[in-house]
Amino acid sequence: MYRNEKEVGSTVLRFLSNKENRSNLKREDIHFTSKLASNSSYDAARKSIKQSVKQCGLGYIDLFLLHSPYGGKAARLASWRAVEDAIDEGEVKTGGVSNFGVKHLRELLASKPRILPAVNQIEVHPFNTRTEITNFCREHDIVVEAYAPLVQASRMKHPIISSLSDKYSCTPAQLLVRWSLQHGYVPLPKSVTKDRIVKNGDVSGFEIKPKDMEEMDGLDEYLVTGWDPVDAD
Repeated sequence: MYRNEKEVGSTVLRFLSNKENRSNLKREDIHFTSKLASNSSYDAARKSIKQSVKQCGLGYIDLFLLHSPYGGKAARLASWRAVEDAIDEGEVKTGGVSNFGVKHLRELLASKPRILPAVNQIEVHPFNTRTEITNFCREHDIVVEAYAPLVQASRMKHPIISSLSDKYSCTPAQLLVRWSLQHGYVPLPKSVTKDRIVKNGDVSGFEIKPKDMEEMDGLDEYLVTGWDPVDAD
């Protein structure tokens, strides 16, 4: 999908065999995710999954996602069947989707799949809460992976975010990550700075109070930082 599977996989393997791996982590301790770039046919999807497994060199992929709902109903369902078969053959451990709206999830569930999607990776943060989608996922035991949980740093100085960050003695990024976790999501914060990566994961020392969670929920303005295919045909 992102044309980096070979590089990421080789880096993981190199780390696992390196003396820097002081915790003696093994392959099964690493969670590797990849995606199908586009939905078309069953054969194309199976070929892409096999290529991803080969490229990463890790033996299998822990989580494989359909990157978007684009392509139409037939392509979506054919691609999902390819994911199911990849799971059956041990190439993939878990399957999921990304950027699926409620109508796409309903469509998939209505097709009576052999294997249900475990994950829906969507943009979610206080400025785009996507309540309809997240509620549907919760009702059907689909984990929400929240990408862009930091709103691409575009709302770090928002008065409410700034005030609550001061209240909880944390950074705005930590506050946003904590909000996501308390909603039961799996946030995927991005940073190229080691110090920020560490800080963004250090959010266990505080809990946002219910009243403050409600205030953050009220910031919803349907802010989309990238693309928004959740209503695609």
